Amino acid sequence: MSTQNAHTLAAQARIDEVRAMRQTIPNFVVPTSKSERRRLSFAASVPPEFVELTVVAVKNSPFLVRGGSPDAETVRDLLAFAESYAPLADELEALAGFIRYSIAAAKNKAGSDALTTYALTQRLAKRPESADLAPQAEAMSRALGRRRGKAKVPEPQPPPATTE
Repeated sequence: MSTQNAHTLAAQARIDEVRAMRQTIPNFVVPTSKSERRRLSFAASVPPEFVELTVVAVKNSPFLVRGGSPDAETVRDLLAFAESYAPLADELEALAGFIRYSIAAAKNKAGSDALTTYALTQRLAKRPESADLAPQAEAMSRALGRRRGKAKVPEPQPPPATTE
């Protein structure tokens, strides 16, 4: 089987397109650790109305102005970004789910056809006119990992006798 078949090349092209999208998304950030998202959760979950109230409070009270904090427009832009890009994230997650389902469906179809061929090969290998299929049936059996007969289950041993 070719390592660079048409599907591999097409899939790589889609990966390249998705990665290129990263450059077009403003405020795009890659987490630096697995726990990063958890660290952001608390403050990220405050309601937008709360954020807007704090922006207004900072604008109207000089006591609340802090050095290095974003201005009102930047904060509002961050909220607009979050609201606008959430549907894109949902769509990409749905697409990932559909692709995973499509992968499973393709494997199912290929595997089902292979199992049907295997069953037919096994049956035909037992007939004199098609006995030459026996080596293929045996090779298929090995590749599938199935063994003839059931493995013997050892009988439970009685506990060792204690001497008193």
